[in-house]
Amino acid sequence: MKNNKLILTGLLMTLFVTIMIGFTDCKSKKEKTDVVAAIDTANIDKTVLPGVDFYQYSNGNWIKNHPVPDEYSRYGAFDILQEKNYNDLKSILEDASKDEKAEKSSNKRKIGNFYTSGMDTAKIEKDGISPLADEFALIDNIKTIEDFQKEVAHLHTIGIYPLFFIYAAQDEKNSEMVITQLAQGGLGLSDRDYYLSKDPRSQEILEGYKKHVNKMFTLLGNDETKAKAATEEIINIETKLAEVSWTRLELRDPIKGYNKFKLEDLQKKNPNLNWSNYFSNIGLANAGDINVGQPSFFENMSKLLKDISIDSWKTYLRWNLIHGTASFLSSEFENENFDFYGKVMSGKTKMQPRWKRVLRTVSGGMGEAVGQVYVEKFFPAEAKTKMVTLVNNLKTSLSERIENLAWMGVETKKAAKEKLNTMNVKIGYPDVWRDYTKLEIGTESYVKNIMNNDKFEFEFMINKIGKPVDRNEWYMSPQTVNAYYSPTMNEIVFPAGILQPPFFFKDADDAVNYGAIGTVIGHEMTHGFDDQGRQYDKEGNLVDWWTKEDAEKFTKQTAVLVEQYDNFKMLDSLHVDGKLTLGENIADVGGLTVSLNALKSVLAKSGDTTKIDGFTPLQRFFLSYSQVWSQSIRDKELMRRLKEDVHSPGNARVNGAIVNIPEFYDAFSVKESDPMFLKEEKRAKIW
Repeated sequence: MKNNKLILTGLLMTLFVTIMIGFTDCKSKKEKTDVVAAIDTANIDKTVLPGVDFYQYSNGNWIKNHPVPDEYSRYGAFDILQEKNYNDLKSILEDASKDEKAEKSSNKRKIGNFYTSGMDTAKIEKDGISPLADEFALIDNIKTIEDFQKEVAHLHTIGIYPLFFIYAAQDEKNSEMVITQLAQGGLGLSDRDYYLSKDPRSQEILEGYKKHVNKMFTLLGNDETKAKAATEEIINIETKLAEVSWTRLELRDPIKGYNKFKLEDLQKKNPNLNWSNYFSNIGLANAGDINVGQPSFFENMSKLLKDISIDSWKTYLRWNLIHGTASFLSSEFENENFDFYGKVMSGKTKMQPRWKRVLRTVSGGMGEAVGQVYVEKFFPAEAKTKMVTLVNNLKTSLSERIENLAWMGVETKKAAKEKLNTMNVKIGYPDVWRDYTKLEIGTESYVKNIMNNDKFEFEFMINKIGKPVDRNEWYMSPQTVNAYYSPTMNEIVFPAGILQPPFFFKDADDAVNYGAIGTVIGHEMTHGFDDQGRQYDKEGNLVDWWTKEDAEKFTKQTAVLVEQYDNFKMLDSLHVDGKLTLGENIADVGGLTVSLNALKSVLAKSGDTTKIDGFTPLQRFFLSYSQVWSQSIRDKELMRRLKEDVHSPGNARVNGAIVNIPEFYDAFSVKESDPMFLKEEKRAKIW
């Protein structure tokens, strides 16, 4: 719902964007005459040769005809499906908001109330920040460091996260149990480097952030002198936190991030925060084993608690409160929040319509309550059946690839195939729906509904600690246009939201479906064997199941991808970070390889070589893959993603991946003299 919730989701597991879903059985040549032309040839820029720039060739006209809409910072095939989903969900929420007969305790009434409260702009404008009066009073009444720590705990329970994050997740070396997890946090900017780097873009963002903080304190009623002083305090505290925060590359190392403590040891290492009181104040009677993701951050944070004055910490908490709620308050706060995070950070020129913003909040907050209705109305049962078939085909293909790897030894191959065979698959929606009985949602205050919702979610999360993991739980709602692989669960999950057109056409040819959803499924499967996922065994435990020799060979192969993407230039002076994006790049190349292998098996059985729109099946496979990643993106957003995103930009996901696939060269007659040509000895050969 809020940025903090997105960060928590990222801490729970690695999420991977997917684009398509569906499957069609192979058809005879006669049946091929009736297939839908799922690839729109009008999107192809025939002034560019495939061997020169395949991404531009495949998508050039689409990009030309689809400039980024004002409300977006990036716009592509993914967003087109999201727009369709917005309208589907709007019908659900509007119906719920108008149903006066719905029981007060029912999910429908709560969804309707939530949406109604968010759409009541007249009341939101009238209320201003008054719904937060009690919260500000709690901060104002802080007198001691003990009071401050108690308030930090309280804010955590309502979805505001000063200083650090706490969450519940599997013990990575005992994946059957859920334990307490602590992670660095406390920053208003999305990356530590914005505070520390001296490059022009980072400096521009930091200066813009200072102006934003100053403006927000002014809106809170501070005069210019007080607002300026408050801003200096915030920047000082957050910079100190940034200085001791781990980098994004450090955060990618699961072994480095596994540091289990008992409560008494945590207290000794970080003496200036009373951890026993903290856990008690958040409602956690027994913290049990505690994994501290970044021990050095917490040690330094503990020192800051002593070095910084109570008055400065109070200012910091006021900032966290208004920063975390600004998007749900009156227009002056919401607009200022968008002016920085939307315009300065990402280059957007206007906010989404009100109904979309509220819809995202309600759907994010009561995900399975909304999802249950969504599935009933918009998810056909046959989509799940077809998906199961396709996943099984891709599993078979990946197993074949593992068996035939020249660089992997017999022992590791056996363990890899066991992990693949054990990999769980969830499709569409949960078997058991969440119970929202104890969640109170009215129509009086939108922001209070959000805090109530966050408190409900926090308690749900904390109650998992010390208990066996629920392997039936979903970490995405059914209506989400996305998918994920969880290394600790060893499972791939495809919500209903992405299992639909315009990305899957039930009457399209196999090449299109394998090029799109096939590569996506292969991508998610391969995440179980990328540089991070491979460190977890078939049960989801962080354990080394590779022989030393095979691990060294794997690292050597992946180093090829790091170098390739490091050399992928963007915006003249920038480039993709090959190490930051390595996991996703491995999965992209792996997904292509595995799905293409499956398609070739299908084509070999059918003997089908029919051209559609003049393109062979293999050509359509690569075109389908490329058009999945068609997108237009603003420069500011591209710069932000190059620093923060573990995914490569769309053109790199296409051109950077397919140059490692031998069949691409044959399909489009790419010559050694062409810019896209990569000598065989320089290609990455992983899965």
